[in-house]
Order: sequence, then structure tokens, then C-alpha cells
Amino acid sequence: MEWSRAWLSWTRGAPGGAENARLLPQASKLVELPCSSSDDDDDGFLARDMDFSTAEQDPRAWSPVPPKPGTFSQCVRYLAFFWNLLFLLLGLLALAVGVWGLLAKGSLQGERLAPLGSDPMLLFVLVGLGASTVSLAGCLGTLRSSPCLLRFFVGAVLAFAGMEVLGGLLLLAVRHRLRDALQDVLLLCLLRYHDEPDLRFLVDEVQQSLQCCGLGSYRDWEVNLYFNCSAPGVQACSVPASCCLDPWQNGTLVNTQCGFGALHLGDMAASTVVHLGGCVARLSAWLHSQAGGIATAAAILVLVEAASVLMALKVLGDIVPIRVQE
Repeated sequence: MEWSRAWLSWTRGAPGGAENARLLPQASKLVELPCSSSDDDDDGFLARDMDFSTAEQDPRAWSPVPPKPGTFSQCVRYLAFFWNLLFLLLGLLALAVGVWGLLAKGSLQGERLAPLGSDPMLLFVLVGLGASTVSLAGCLGTLRSSPCLLRFFVGAVLAFAGMEVLGGLLLLAVRHRLRDALQDVLLLCLLRYHDEPDLRFLVDEVQQSLQCCGLGSYRDWEVNLYFNCSAPGVQACSVPASCCLDPWQNGTLVNTQCGFGALHLGDMAASTVVHLGGCVARLSAWLHSQAGGIATAAAILVLVEAASVLMALKVLGDIVPIRVQE
């Protein structure tokens, strides 16, 4: 402060002192500014630079810690995994049955590839392959916490559910023509009775269970080339053993010749050997009687798919916020 007083006295006595005196308050203010403010600013800038550099080197040093899933979320995740694992095993079982059936009949050989599209075992292959693929995506998506696989699983299940709903609506729309469609299917089974072992098994099971023979009557078997009366061999003018009233021999073995020559007989004589009524009417009546069970099975299937979708969405909802925070 001593040198400021000396400076004041000199400026008053020097030429232009008045003007210097007027400038003196401003100069004194400049002189008396604290010097520590620049140091504080430097320290603040340095601290902020250190914070930013630390954040750039380790982003998780300042990011929030992702919350740990609750007990309910973990239970849903485990349940979704085992749920999809069960359907994965069922899908692989259906796929194995279909492939085994195709290999047993030789449908995968070069000369049998043409009728492969009409082979019933192909349905098992397609259903098993689709179910196992979708279930595997659900298992891996739940186990690895993969949003991509879980979204694929949800989309695939919703697509299957939509196809099932459309199929049910289509059946309701054409229910009056169901009898004609059933008759066409059974006619195809009669024509290819000796060519497809699985069709033969299906026809025999239907005829034995419903106690029927042929489409409208037992004489419909004349359309088969092996059972036609003009066909060579011992099976001419015959019907399958599943048409017989008592196809068993000694109660243990099936008498495969019990229907031989049945088409030669009249209706009265044939009624003592084989069933005269056709399978179309009886199968239609059976389907009508089982409409409640079929609807219940369809509802259970839809509920199973809905439960799978809800569990996958729950797991997906627990995964996505954690991924965003990380």
C-alpha cells in the first residue's frame, strides 16, 4: 500500500495529474484484484479434465450399476428355459419319427423322391423341424440373454398361432364340405392301400375301431387294383382283414385271409363275414361327437403358445433395460 500512496502523490504533482487522478480509482481497483481466482479456475479446469479423462478411460466408473433381476424374474427365466427344452425334445422326437418312417419306406431314395410330397411322414418331419427350431431359439435366447433370439422366438410362435387360427376359421367356413373332403382323403387311402404302409395302418385302425369297411360300403374296395375282381392273384374280389367281423385267429394272430372272396358274395352272405357299412358316415359322426374335445385341445394349444410368448416377453423386458444401462 505504501507504493500506491507514492504513486498517488506523484500523479497529482505531475503534468496531467488531474486526469491521472481520475484514472486512479480504476487502477487501484485493478491492482487490488485477488490473484487467487486464476489459480482456483486452473484447479477447477484441471479437476474437470481429470474427470473427463477418467470417464473416457472407464465409462463404468460413473455409469449406474444395473439392477439385479428379482426372484420372480429369475423364476420366470428358469421356467421359460425348461418349458422350451420340453418342446425341443418333443420336436426332435417327432422329427426322428418322421425321418425313421421315410427311411423305413425308402421314400428318401432316388426313385421314390417323386411321391415324397404326398407322404404322411413328411408332416412329422416338417412339424418336428419347425417346433425344434423355434424351441431351440427360445432356449438359447433365455440362456444367453439374447434379445435377437427371443424376438425371433416370439415372432415365430405368433406366426404359428396365426396360422392355427386361420386354419380353424377355414374349417368352420367349409364345414359343410368336410364330408366331401373326408371322402376324397379316404378314397386316396383306398387306392394307395398297398403302396404306403402308414396309410395301410391308418385305414386298418379306422375300419377296426369304427367297425366299417370302404367309403360308403364294403364294395368300394373294388377300386383297388389288388382287390378288383379282374386282378390276378388270390386277393381278387377281396377286402382287407380289418373289414372282417372277427379278424383274429385263435385270439392272438390276425387272419389276413378272412376277407378273401367277400366281393363275390351277396350282401346277406357277406354280412356274416365283413362289415357292410362304409366309414365316411361313421367317421363324420365320430368327428361331430368329438368336437368338444377337439376344441379343448385347440384351446390348450393356444394357451401353451400364449404362455410361451408371455414368458419370453418377460425375459426380454428384463434383459433390454440392463443392456441399455450397460
